[in-house]
Amino acid sequence: MGQDTPFYHLEKLPPKREQVETIAVLRQTNRAATALAELKGIAGTIPNQSMLINAIVLQEAQGSSEIENIITTQDELYKALTVNKLAISAETKEVVNYRTALFYGFNLLENQGFLRVNDIVGIQQELIDNTAGIRSTPGTVLKNDRTGEVVYTPPQDKQEILDLLSNFIDHFNQNEPDLSPLINLAILHYQFESIHPFYDGNGRAGRILNILYLILNDLIDIPILYLSAYIIENKTDYYRLLNQTNKTGDWEEWILFMLKAVEITSLQTIGKINTIRQLLERTIEKVRINSPKIYKKELVELLFEQPYSKIEFVVNHLKVERKAASRYLKEMEKTGILESQKVGRETLYINKELIEILKR
Repeated sequence: MGQDTPFYHLEKLPPKREQVETIAVLRQTNRAATALAELKGIAGTIPNQSMLINAIVLQEAQGSSEIENIITTQDELYKALTVNKLAISAETKEVVNYRTALFYGFNLLENQGFLRVNDIVGIQQELIDNTAGIRSTPGTVLKNDRTGEVVYTPPQDKQEILDLLSNFIDHFNQNEPDLSPLINLAILHYQFESIHPFYDGNGRAGRILNILYLILNDLIDIPILYLSAYIIENKTDYYRLLNQTNKTGDWEEWILFMLKAVEITSLQTIGKINTIRQLLERTIEKVRINSPKIYKKELVELLFEQPYSKIEFVVNHLKVERKAASRYLKEMEKTGILESQKVGRETLYINKELIEILKR
């Protein structure tokens, strides 16, 4: 490091403690940790965690893919997840793959309590839908999209990439009691993006690993921290600071950026969860007053878990006949809670107020 060129030898973890624990970093760590602890507490008060997971994960998938210029709408996404055999665009499929890859990693972590290098490869394969695996052919460089200038050359030799990944995963799984896991999150994210182990999907895989690392360290219980939104809003700084750390070996600005992302995103997510909870309570009350014959708390919660719902979902969730499920949804449409939309042969019932909250 230290030379003003995109070519250098990537050091293994960990960096020197004095490089990463400056006074400014420690102060910002406290702010980020406080906001994240509040988010974890508030998320725990939602009776049906699936409501939050589905809502936030879909936004994270959309946002993370948008960083890679893969653009799709929430409407397309929900339809793709709800309607069987729906013809979807390549962009929508990539975002759906992100969601699948995040759940794949989350389930691995829940079942085994750690990740292996092969698990990272598995996450990337779910993302990209191919089995190319870790880079084995030299020639990968990162360029400035606008100028075409090479800004960074990641490790080229497959054995070096494997050694660096092995070192990365050791530090990912390791509990370092003296170093805040939030500081370590920033270090790990930088390291993974600098190794750039795959031909494609490195950014998205790295952002999934961020969420899994927070869960592994009990900072959140479920995948609800949506850092991609902050990165999109500050995309220029994100790449500038990655490259600056590559060139100079100076960690402080990069770590501060990532800690700020955690703090601001936590506070925004708290606001969103509170708004969703208020809407849920209002909706329960509205159904109870206007449609007492069909009122079931589980039915209302389903409409928050699946904002684009259909008869089949109600049949499976409430164990009722199709005729009854159809009546429930039509009654909800009459009261203005749902809005129906025909997609192919399916009729979807959309929780429009919830969708508006999620779009913000």
